[in-house]
Amino acid sequence: MTDTDLMTIFLACPPGLEDVLRDEARELGWAKAQSVPGGVEFEGGWPDVWRANLELRGATRVLVRIGSFLAFHPAQLDKRSRKFNWGAVLRPDVPVRVEVVSKRSKIYHAGAAKQRIERAITEELGAPISAEGLVSLKVRIDDNVVTISVDASGESLHKRGHKEAVGKAPMRETLAALFLRSCGYDGSQAIYDPMCGSGTFVIEAAEMALGLQAGRARGFAFEHLATFDADGYAALKRPAVVGEGLRFFGSDRNDGAIANSTANALRAGVSEVTSFQKAAVSDMARPDTEPGLVIVNPPYGSRIGNKKLLFGLYASLGERLKADFAGWRVGMITSDTGLARATGLPGMRNGPPIPHGGLKVKLFEAGPL
Repeated sequence: MTDTDLMTIFLACPPGLEDVLRDEARELGWAKAQSVPGGVEFEGGWPDVWRANLELRGATRVLVRIGSFLAFHPAQLDKRSRKFNWGAVLRPDVPVRVEVVSKRSKIYHAGAAKQRIERAITEELGAPISAEGLVSLKVRIDDNVVTISVDASGESLHKRGHKEAVGKAPMRETLAALFLRSCGYDGSQAIYDPMCGSGTFVIEAAEMALGLQAGRARGFAFEHLATFDADGYAALKRPAVVGEGLRFFGSDRNDGAIANSTANALRAGVSEVTSFQKAAVSDMARPDTEPGLVIVNPPYGSRIGNKKLLFGLYASLGERLKADFAGWRVGMITSDTGLARATGLPGMRNGPPIPHGGLKVKLFEAGPL
């Protein structure tokens, strides 16, 4: 397998946001990217795999389909696994983790299939098998077709490599990026999060505006594959753009949240264009900029005991926004439609349910106010 071979590259994302990720992929040059359940697919080579991990903000993981074959019984699986060209992608000195799922197939015992594939890899390639392997193979046996993919990302892509301080129920960076895009954010508008927590929305928006590469501060599983070209990958990296003025604001009533946000922004390299201030919702102040986007992930769900208090909080948030944020648009993430309606914001509309933190949340949009 060479860099010029076209493979199916799958970009994973939360169900319900596939079209948003598809649009991001197309903007980055993958014009034929298509939405599929649970993600986006397109054809590409290994440099596309490297760039997808480095650039995409909404994808949670990048999987590469490296081959497939038919197998109707375990002996056939064993034989064809041994003939598979593992060395085209895997290195004999890098531990491998194998995961198998079987559906609608004569080979129905995933555990036995896993053992056969692992044995083929160790005996034919020499690579060790480990539950903590740096490289993960995802094997799907569906209707007797064995499809083998390699996880090119490693750790989930929401781990950008610069956030150390987080609070309760944090918004993942990948999900924040997709919600920002869903609100029409393109990097040119001011952003304000009045319940900023660890600063995820503010920092993500600042990075998008500055054109920073999402994965610039972390490593990836593809660096441990036989197909990796360090010089080719280094050529994909680009320097940061210097920002002009403050456009990204956050506030929170909690001192720890402000400290966390400030520290995270510094590590992300966006401290010069972000500002975090301590303020309760009742004291939130409109930033001194042109109208932009207020995006907020207020508390909701089972971890909050007294829902009456929450209705009061959402109502207070709505009052402050209507009073001081004329011309601004609002994006709000919550699991409870009643809470969203309690804000009293005009023209509120919502997107599809999205899995987040064991709940289904929706993006509610309103405005311009």
